[in-house]
Amino acid sequence: MRDTRNSLSGNGSERLEFNTALLHQAAPCDPATGATLPPVYQVSAFAQESAEKLERVFHNQAPGFAYTRIGNPTVDAFEKRIAALEGGIGAIACSSGMAAVTMALLNILQSGDEVIAGAGLFGGTIDLFGDLRQLGITARFADTITAERVSALITDKTRAVFTELIGNPKLNIVDLKAVSALCRSRGIPLIIDSTTATPFLIHPLEWGADIVIHSTSKYINGGGNAISGIIIDSGRFEWDCSRYAGFSEYKKFGKAAYLAKLRNGIWRNTGGCLAPFNAFLNLVGLETLGLRMERICENAKRLAEYLQTVDGMTVNYPALPQHPDYALVQSQFGGRGGAILTLRTGSKERAFRLINHLQYALNATNIGDVRTLVIHPASTIYAHSTPEQQITAGVYPDTIRISTGIEDIEDLIADFAQAIAQL
Repeated sequence: MRDTRNSLSGNGSERLEFNTALLHQAAPCDPATGATLPPVYQVSAFAQESAEKLERVFHNQAPGFAYTRIGNPTVDAFEKRIAALEGGIGAIACSSGMAAVTMALLNILQSGDEVIAGAGLFGGTIDLFGDLRQLGITARFADTITAERVSALITDKTRAVFTELIGNPKLNIVDLKAVSALCRSRGIPLIIDSTTATPFLIHPLEWGADIVIHSTSKYINGGGNAISGIIIDSGRFEWDCSRYAGFSEYKKFGKAAYLAKLRNGIWRNTGGCLAPFNAFLNLVGLETLGLRMERICENAKRLAEYLQTVDGMTVNYPALPQHPDYALVQSQFGGRGGAILTLRTGSKERAFRLINHLQYALNATNIGDVRTLVIHPASTIYAHSTPEQQITAGVYPDTIRISTGIEDIEDLIADFAQAIAQL
């Protein structure tokens, strides 16, 4: 039977398989030249034939581009590809994944508002909520995002629920159907950071999420050569102007109210736009997302299976049967556990020694590269978090985070084996 988990709609009513859709969905050839990839429009400004036309472009009354900070053809092509891939009504690209998280939240929050967030977030996102506190925005953290825990934290000031679909590096999985149903019943938007899941594993909008965020620097780019982020809107959430300030003038945009407010407000005014060349690099990387994810998910599982046979090591990987969210991996992700696993070695010293003896796995602060990358989270990406925050996020002094690449698994296992032998 044909597996439609990763199928997407084509130009007609047919359903395209994932890799076909990556190449042919919302990806027309350049009409002027027939180029199979959008050209890089590496310019700051765009001239129009008249002052009247430029006025209409500025007021969103005519198609066209004026200034790359507020719109660029290469970036526009990337936004349309990702929106189609995720099944959203539109998308807005940002200069980084953190910029995307920040803009997605600030588009709807103001002083006095509260947001419920998963405590097992990426360290940079936890730091961001500390910054938002200075603006009068309070984050109420749940150790795990479940319908029950979220329900218990909701107050009359709650304006959003934000979580990573697969925690990084805690590797806990959110039950999207249950949490989205709870949020919908309480009139609160569910914002999902799906960076570590990727569209290859799941399309969160189809499971009830309202807004999806990706740090496209990671798996979508795939080559570790461009910092970027993107926000995709489902267009389904009804923005009550009495609860969400500033939406009154954007109600005329209907389902696109969130994106219209974002593009014409905080995103535009803070200047967190994506560079055209970075958008182009992402478009190139996007086309092999399916092939890469299939390989690195398999590599992650096989490496995890090997490491759990090593005495003195504790492995955390969602697709292992002993993982507490194993059932969700089967139901939501078709049995694939993603590309990240963590390893507890017994002490910080042993963790450092193992990292230092690896030959192919690189010690670098990134995920989603074609190369396998390792890092000691407690001393790097969680350096600004409190010990309590680190533990809640699944970060311990002896933890190593491993982001698998596309290497031959035999070489990858051999590399870890020789490093472990030197402990």
